[in-house]
Amino acid sequence: MVLYNIRTMSATFILHGCWSIDVPPAVGSSRLFPKLLSPLFTYNHKLHPVLASISHSSAVDHTSSHSISHHSPTESSLILIRHGESMWNEKNLFTGCCDVPLTRKGVEEAIEAGKRITYIPVDMIFTSCLIRAQMTAMLAMTQHHQKKVPIVTHNESERATTWSQVYSERTTKQSIPVITTWQLNERMYGDLQGLNKKETAERYGKEQVHEWRRSYDISPPNGESLEMCSRRAVAYFKDFIEPQLKSGKHVLVAAHANSLRSIIMYLDRLTSQEVTSLELSTGIPLLYIYKEGKFSSRGSPVGPTETGVYAYTQSLAVYRQQLDEMSR
Repeated sequence: MVLYNIRTMSATFILHGCWSIDVPPAVGSSRLFPKLLSPLFTYNHKLHPVLASISHSSAVDHTSSHSISHHSPTESSLILIRHGESMWNEKNLFTGCCDVPLTRKGVEEAIEAGKRITYIPVDMIFTSCLIRAQMTAMLAMTQHHQKKVPIVTHNESERATTWSQVYSERTTKQSIPVITTWQLNERMYGDLQGLNKKETAERYGKEQVHEWRRSYDISPPNGESLEMCSRRAVAYFKDFIEPQLKSGKHVLVAAHANSLRSIIMYLDRLTSQEVTSLELSTGIPLLYIYKEGKFSSRGSPVGPTETGVYAYTQSLAVYRQQLDEMSR
């Protein structure tokens, strides 16, 4: 059962009386987001599922029954994956926050992404609330050599928490918690959502549509700009994902072009001009190594036989060796 205690506009979340997380007042504050979106994303009940999920994940023992020692207090891996092709990608429609699934090609891309990261450790998964990102994460993990089962945490209500509780310690050790959050959603395209991109360019002009799609601080009608998307995505990354990496956990983030652009802008210290030209292919994983407070980009792993990936850090090399020994 999750108990909530709100004090001075901050929060302490307690799980089963022993695990807790203190949430700073800035998280979820309306000052982070424009008035346009404030009716959709209010502080009170919308953030409870996210924060409670983090508390739940902190309580999970991520070591397997084979006791793989791949954690390091100063070194961890971060995998970023843009979802595979969606049905609206295929139709060339503005998708934004509309919730549509993957195409057959998108499924294949997600599976291929999983093959590329099969020997890179994963302790936690963060995805958006949109099905195309969640499908990508789940399908990718079917290929992972670790053979752990990703389980979506449900803390949107006390009942949801109780009904989705896992009561087997052994099963918990063989699982990976999946945290879903709207802060990692694609940017909201407002009045453009569902419109054909080519037809929209013919109606409003190519220059206007290009400005809506690729400028940093100009938003489409009633939608989000990349800057607005960046505020929520980066704030969430700093407050909830980065602390997990600092603690030595290895994290997979499956999200969208613009929420991932925002995070990469933060990781690589890109300018607003540089980030607008950043292209992310569907289903291609990107690897970062967190070490001593710094993020190092390692590009995209080619596959499980690529020796260079495991030469990046000692912990990844040891982790792969242990997995190989387990499979013999």
